[in-house]
Amino acid sequence: MENTVKPVSFFDSIAPFVKLSPVSRQIVLSNMTKLSLPKGHVLVPFGGICKSVYYLEKGLTRTFYLKDSKEVTERFCAENSFTCSMAGYLTNTPDGRQIELLEPSVIWTMPYETLEKLYDEHHEIERLGRYIITKDVVELQNRLSNLQFKLAEERYTSLLETTPSLFQRVPLGTISSYLGITQETLSRIRAKVTF
Repeated sequence: MENTVKPVSFFDSIAPFVKLSPVSRQIVLSNMTKLSLPKGHVLVPFGGICKSVYYLEKGLTRTFYLKDSKEVTERFCAENSFTCSMAGYLTNTPDGRQIELLEPSVIWTMPYETLEKLYDEHHEIERLGRYIITKDVVELQNRLSNLQFKLAEERYTSLLETTPSLFQRVPLGTISSYLGITQETLSRIRAKVTF
């Protein structure tokens, strides 16, 4: 099924949270690189250090790690969102997670080193960085709360309500690993839960 999510501009997507002047917008744009990349492209490999922040104009990423030789999906990021390995960046150490593209994607990238320099020089851009980090922390907290306090069926229902397009865009095995259940359990829940 073709992706029907309409991408919006980078600045339109952050406008409700961070206001940037025309000068700051131009500075940000002049330091970002736009890339069109194929499905399967790895943005950050296992054991790599994430050196950039990525904004997805179009496409879908997955962050995952290996546990007992099995892939465990930690996060999906779709159009109009940011992705990176925050832990790897903040500690400047290799990360055990990999970030890969699940679809052909259009992304904007900026090296962290450049972003840090812009933070020092432009207060508005520093606010943008705070927004990106805060959003990442909130998403992580919500994810942990879901895994700790919600039953598998509740996690499934919540994902279906908030991001139903994932079920057309992502294999069920990958979704089950994200929900923390087996594919067989996911199949049983799907047969039981109807909207």
